Amino acid sequence: MQTSPDRHEYPAHWEADVVLRDGGTARIRPITVDDADRLVSFYEQVSDESKYYRFFAPYPRLSAKDVHRFTHHDFVDRVGLAATVGGEFIATVRYDRIGADGTPASAPADEAEVAFLVQDAHQGRGVASALLEHIGAVARERGIRRFAAEVLPANNKMIKVFTDAGYTQKRSFEDGVVRLEFDLEPTDRSLAVQYAREHRAEARSVQRLLAPGSVAVIGAGRTPGGVGRSVLGNIRDSGFTGRLYAVNKALPEEQKELDGVPAHRSVRDIDGPVDLAVVAVPAEYVPEVVTECGEHGVQGLVVVSAGYAESGLEGRESQRALVRHARTYGMRIIGPNAFGIINTSPRVRLNASLAPETPRPGRIGLFAQSGAIGIALLSRLHRRGGGVTGVTGVSTFVSSGNRADVSGNDVLQYWYEDPDTDVVLMYLESIGNPRKFTRLARRTAAAKPLVVVQGARHGAAPQGHAVRATRLPHETVSALLRQAGVIRVDTITDLVDAGLLLARQPLPAGPRVAILGNSESLGLLTYDACLAEGLRPHPPQDLTTAASAADFHAALSRALADDRCDAVVVTAIPAVGEVSVADAALAEALRSAAAATPAKPVLVVHVELGGLAEALSAAASTAPQAESDIPPQTAAPSAEERPPAAEPPDGAHLIPAYPAAERAVRALAQAVTYAQWRRDAADPGKVPEYEDIDQRGAAALIDGLLARGQGLTLGTEETCDLLGHYGVHVHRAPPAPTPDAAAEAARTLGYPVALKATAPHLRHRADLGGVRLDLTDEDQLRRSYTELTELFGAPDELRPVVQRMAPRGVDVVVRAVIDPAAGAVLSFGLAGAASQLLGDTAHRLIPVTDREAGSLVRSIRTAPLLFGWRGSAPADTRALEELLLRVSRLVDDHPEVVAVTLEPVVVASHGLSVLGASVRLATPPARDDLGPRTLPAY
Repeated sequence: MQTSPDRHEYPAHWEADVVLRDGGTARIRPITVDDADRLVSFYEQVSDESKYYRFFAPYPRLSAKDVHRFTHHDFVDRVGLAATVGGEFIATVRYDRIGADGTPASAPADEAEVAFLVQDAHQGRGVASALLEHIGAVARERGIRRFAAEVLPANNKMIKVFTDAGYTQKRSFEDGVVRLEFDLEPTDRSLAVQYAREHRAEARSVQRLLAPGSVAVIGAGRTPGGVGRSVLGNIRDSGFTGRLYAVNKALPEEQKELDGVPAHRSVRDIDGPVDLAVVAVPAEYVPEVVTECGEHGVQGLVVVSAGYAESGLEGRESQRALVRHARTYGMRIIGPNAFGIINTSPRVRLNASLAPETPRPGRIGLFAQSGAIGIALLSRLHRRGGGVTGVTGVSTFVSSGNRADVSGNDVLQYWYEDPDTDVVLMYLESIGNPRKFTRLARRTAAAKPLVVVQGARHGAAPQGHAVRATRLPHETVSALLRQAGVIRVDTITDLVDAGLLLARQPLPAGPRVAILGNSESLGLLTYDACLAEGLRPHPPQDLTTAASAADFHAALSRALADDRCDAVVVTAIPAVGEVSVADAALAEALRSAAAATPAKPVLVVHVELGGLAEALSAAASTAPQAESDIPPQTAAPSAEERPPAAEPPDGAHLIPAYPAAERAVRALAQAVTYAQWRRDAADPGKVPEYEDIDQRGAAALIDGLLARGQGLTLGTEETCDLLGHYGVHVHRAPPAPTPDAAAEAARTLGYPVALKATAPHLRHRADLGGVRLDLTDEDQLRRSYTELTELFGAPDELRPVVQRMAPRGVDVVVRAVIDPAAGAVLSFGLAGAASQLLGDTAHRLIPVTDREAGSLVRSIRTAPLLFGWRGSAPADTRALEELLLRVSRLVDDHPEVVAVTLEPVVVASHGLSVLGASVRLATPPARDDLGPRTLPAY
């Protein structure tokens, strides 16, 4: 690496893998003295025009002096980074620190000149934009605050790289050269540009995996059976529109086909490009396969091979090596230990998975980290039965296995853009980057429903998943996901139920539900279920068991036309007699009535004793399919599994049916909540400015306090001072080590006062008797002091304090914490048993807007106590919301504030009183969402 004259050791933490604009990957790393030959080879492959743009003159080759200069860096004032693929340079960037006169300088000079060079074959892939993000982050780390770049006017591509980055900049023109200067401090626009580039790149990288033009199955066995041979047959039988190859190094030289598919001993022998390789060889042979694929230019891998992180520490190291190996060639990986991928688009028709049947085409995107859960979901969505009638279709399916590389975040980026996907269903066993997931989920949910069920909620993540630790309980993470618009469900059944409703029914405008049907009992069950889910049902309309299809049609039409109704639940029990005929007529009656008023959702609760479920199956499908497109069954289908004889035309109003009222209503309630979130998200509110906030004063105080050490819990006076800079005023509580000290403190504060024991085992435990309230004079104070010491021990054990009485009100607790995985979280609940015993606490991500503060206060179950429950005086919730906003601002402005607790806060009819507070300072956790784009490190 670097030699002794260099001032800093090799900065390994600058190394990173990035996804480029076209979906490929590259590795960015510092340039060292060992890269001389790579640099020369790289430069020889750059066109004369690109060299001219870089050096402003013809520059056919690098001199020995140039090579030395461009490979010897001190990693402080002179830094060079290279983007590599397959170990070779494809682009370079460097900065040189300069002084005010433009000559080389050292710190404290905070400006640097920056220059790029990108191989012509890799221009247009977003390499320079990625390098600019990384060299900018390096420069900020080294105390550089501003870049300057000189560019020829004709070099439009490089000028665009700088101008599109989103930094604050100025431009000048002098001596035939455009000079650009820009600050490196991230701005809202530069972060937005970074997120947008990340989104496009990751979406494109997944698209390359899901829509390949050619696929090679490596490890397709010579005899029937086995994983590789099964995947090969599934791809072939699905009608894949691209080129398919079988690869097995054990094949005889003369064998050219396997199951009718062109066969080769190595992927290198394939004449033509291979976009995707499905790897199904034992783990010990995978490195050799990855090398062959990389050298052949394969774009991505689906590794179904097992024996990696799920098998222990040795397997985890093998998994890390696999990812690093693949990334050196610019390949992304699904897996290892993956179940596979499916794309039902007629343009692709790919079933590169272990699922023996390709699911019907539809509008649902399905992601499962577990292969077993994935096949269960596919089966349930494909067949009639399993509790939900009808067939629903899938657009794309990804089972990521150990998700060593491609994760749910990546696939979410793809589905946000995918015009063939209307609803996203995800089964997650771990969330590797909650902060990023919530950001992506919020954006996706604003455009299409996202339903998530999380496994392993009460234990560790599966052994194969490498995830960062979070201190937040599962309930808190769930609350944050709901805040981001995610429809959180608890079971696979709920996941499918919600997907069926959201795939083809409109979102309800509100919680008002009409109930009608031919069973009074079923109607009452539905009514009770609606109340339990927080909906507002109308009294059920009983059509009696004699109701005909025409009666259902008329009743449904009236309900849908009623302005007081937002959704309709139809309950049905089977008719007696010609069951199939009656069911078909009823299904058609419901479909035609719903189609006449397509703006309101309709659900059916049925008792499946006849053929109603089959007749309604067309109403539950998310896309039509001709009988000729139905893949052959491996066994004769049961009555529940038979595909419908006919389906309505595309775009028809399709009706989901449920075998239980509770399931239908639960799905409807989730849709109501999501629809309300969509409406609220259109106007998320704002983070208010308060004129009395002293941000600079708080920053100076924090810097002074942190100078004492890396992390500390502030004392009472320091806590009050810091909170005071943000307009949060804590009632002083002077210590009272003796009765005389207590009396003196009370005289200073003014009566009435409270006497409190603050020992850890008594703090916030009024129920134990460690608090005396409304002491109006010194005699009462001294008697109470004596009582406390007699009951609980000496003053040095009790740590008594005196505090002025606050107006009566509702006691609440406000907390903020910075979690290393999820970010800054604001929490609120009533003090005491409500939050501690019942877990009645609400959470929001920081920064909190005014609308979010209002919803935070109202979202706990005990919120009625703040709004005049049972005739009590309503609390000043406006003051409470302002307090929440001020705490949010403090933590957002100063990430060194890693924990804040205000307990108790007494919210009176007018105003509030903060009676206790604690603050912890520490060096803030690194925020990967503010730095340059990178893939997870391995």
